[in-house]
Amino acid sequence: MRIAIPEGSEFEASGADPIAEILSKCKAIAVVGLSSNPMRPSHEVSEYMQRAGYRIIPVNPNETEVLGEKSYPRLEDVPEKIDVVNIFRRAEEVPPVVESATRVGAKAVWMQLGIENEEAAEKARAAGLAVVEDACILIEHRRRGIGIRD
Repeated sequence: MRIAIPEGSEFEASGADPIAEILSKCKAIAVVGLSSNPMRPSHEVSEYMQRAGYRIIPVNPNETEVLGEKSYPRLEDVPEKIDVVNIFRRAEEVPPVVESATRVGAKAVWMQLGIENEEAAEKARAAGLAVVEDACILIEHRRRGIGIRD
């Protein structure tokens, strides 16, 4: 896992856990590559985060609705504020997603487990976005004891 927090960012606090900061301050998560197939990791992770109280915004041109939410073809089509762009795409497909995340004013870009793109991460950080690479948002949420009350 790699984390890059730009200087002066709201997630930059002395001694604070930047992941916990992102998870506590960001409630609207656009999930790029979210699938309606419950067997896909993107679906499982997003369903968990939705149950935990986060606003899940599906971004997938091949879906119309996922988890009861309207799906949008691109980040630029989402008509509401996006805090975190959670990416379930291959590493080579990350750069245009980061460019879109920057254009829509997202606060953070989160690349799921196994996804890293150093060049895209640097561009995101330079644009003022917090960046998490190679980490599962569900696992990090649980690890911090935030949990879900069922």
